[in-house]
Amino acid sequence: MNSPATLMRRMNAVMLIGMALWYFLIPGAILTWDLTDPALRQPTGIPRAAWRVHKHLTSRYEQWARERIVSGKAMSVNLYDVAATEWAMFGSVFYLAATENLQKEWAKYPGHLTESAPAVYARGAIEAATDLVLDPTHHTWVKTHWGPNYLHRENVFFRAMLIQAMVSREYLIRDGRDLAALRDQVETLSTALDASPHGILNDYPGECYPIDVFATVAMIRRADALLGTDHRAFAERERRAFQGALVDAFGLPGYFANPETGRREDPSRGIGNSYVLIYCPELYPDLAPTWYSSYVSGFWQQRIGAAGFREYSKEVPGKDWFYDVDAGPVMAGFGPGANAYGVAAARANGRFDDAWTLSSQVLAASWPLLNGTWLGARLLSSATHAPYLGEANLLFLFTTMPAAGVPVRTGGHMPPFVYGFLIFYLGIGLTVLISALRIWHPVAVSSISASLSTQFVIWLFMLIGGVILLATPLNTAGLLMILGAQFLPRTVKP
Repeated sequence: MNSPATLMRRMNAVMLIGMALWYFLIPGAILTWDLTDPALRQPTGIPRAAWRVHKHLTSRYEQWARERIVSGKAMSVNLYDVAATEWAMFGSVFYLAATENLQKEWAKYPGHLTESAPAVYARGAIEAATDLVLDPTHHTWVKTHWGPNYLHRENVFFRAMLIQAMVSREYLIRDGRDLAALRDQVETLSTALDASPHGILNDYPGECYPIDVFATVAMIRRADALLGTDHRAFAERERRAFQGALVDAFGLPGYFANPETGRREDPSRGIGNSYVLIYCPELYPDLAPTWYSSYVSGFWQQRIGAAGFREYSKEVPGKDWFYDVDAGPVMAGFGPGANAYGVAAARANGRFDDAWTLSSQVLAASWPLLNGTWLGARLLSSATHAPYLGEANLLFLFTTMPAAGVPVRTGGHMPPFVYGFLIFYLGIGLTVLISALRIWHPVAVSSISASLSTQFVIWLFMLIGGVILLATPLNTAGLLMILGAQFLPRTVKP
């Protein structure tokens, strides 16, 4: 065979071996190791996978957040594009909350889990994430919705994010920088909710989600510890927002409601139930066991080798296959968002039997890479506007610990779904590895199907371009280019 063709074949073999190891065999080994962590099955601490990913993600998150602020791109996004408007801020809030959780765990065992405290090694990312949340450019979409008074006019979901980000930063840094702004949001938002007819307000004009009100009340109560305020009486009065006509047949908060009539207009959903149950044990500990039990009885299923929560209850027909920006791609009734958030909901409620079942599946689908990336979560994020949302989200979920005094139940199991992913990682990895070894050796050819020099130039361009793109947010395109290079050279056997 001509030497350029031999070089191309052997370089392709090397690339295939590298991809087999990087994307399949090593992830399979990492997943196997992560699944042996006892912290997934009982409240012995935060799982080691979360420590590993946080350590690797921190520098990337800081760089991305700084570049995002400087770019000013948040000023010109589509008003109704959720990924472009909400996700950059939501991801930053999750990153801060996860860092706060890790710092609390590190404070119990200084130097044992990481050499330096998360508040120290992540200081730059903490500042960058908070700056992004508070950046006026990133407020453009809600300012368009609500006008110049957007910080004091309903806007519940957005203002709750501001409160949560400032609470996490103050806990981590303790310099009092944002206390005045935090106090303003806590007092004005709690007063507005208190004065509302039914304890609920809109996120956007005409869009009211009681689950966001629930999280807001929890954030206000968390802020009390930093501000020296006491909103216990307010939180008790807010129970009215999660009872009566505002709950569904399972006694769970409706996903969508009318703040004028005080009636739900949609039943509860998996993503919403998992979300509120993260905060319920600390906010309303008497409600948490009942709500969690109702959630399991109405939404838990075992189907197609998986186990977990449905996006809609078993009583709602025709909701087995669809896509929703909040729920994700619902398959056989399973809601990806419901089950990811369900990890934190189960951990917060001491239900480590369910947490283990859910965690094993979420970790299996996370596609862990050697560089600390959760590729599965990255692929479900927005490469343009919030590339790290999925990983920051999972970090928050896996770093959630049981609320104080919550009884713990252990048990659970690894569904066949997990073994399927292990077969996927190891099976494809070994298949690609064997194929690469087979094409390493030259084969006799009588002719080249096109000019060898032209093929070589195209091959080299795809290979180099793909490697460069792998180091950018366009890494999927880079991988496709490298895979495309595997089809060259095109030869004709004698």
